[in-house]
Amino acid sequence: MADQEIRVLLADDHPVVREGLSAMLESADGITVVGQAGSGEEAVVQAMALRPDIILLDLRMGGMDGVEATTQILRKAPACKVVIVTTYEDDSDILRAVEAGAAGYLLKGSSRQELIGAVQTAARGETVLTPSLAGKLLRTRVAEPSPLSGRECEVLRLVGQGLTNAEIGAKLFVAEATVKTHLLRSFKKLGVSDRTAAVMTAMERGLLS
Repeated sequence: MADQEIRVLLADDHPVVREGLSAMLESADGITVVGQAGSGEEAVVQAMALRPDIILLDLRMGGMDGVEATTQILRKAPACKVVIVTTYEDDSDILRAVEAGAAGYLLKGSSRQELIGAVQTAARGETVLTPSLAGKLLRTRVAEPSPLSGRECEVLRLVGQGLTNAEIGAKLFVAEATVKTHLLRSFKKLGVSDRTAAVMTAMERGLLS
């Protein structure tokens, strides 16, 4: 994105906030505000129509909230990067936004330079997180219990090593049907539908370390 204009869509239910963000961003070289939306629903429509590079999205709006809007936008326009901009620092909100696929989370009290930097960082495909929120997100993630049982993790580790169900059963001294049961439970807990996805997802979440 270094040599290209970064196209930004602003979504907030307060016009004065949108105008303030727009003024700050338009003052920076290489950034253009291509549209504004006053609701989550409108943000989804505008994202589809304008295909911006970055969407600065309010977390809490009337009707569709920022998390649901993020989910829909990334499903319909996956090339867009969504950065949540909000006044709230609640741990659960941070986690919900990031899990919905947001590229970052920025407080409305951020300075002009922080805002511009966040847009540029997101445009490079990197994660944006207000420094004061980084620790909160880390603590929330660390506090999350593993959704998998010890045996389910063990089975997925062996799957990752390339073993078949029969080989895993022999190694763990259980029936092949028991291995399949553990795998199916893992699929459900991780929200995946096959062995490879289960191993990759579990690894990404740090469950197999």
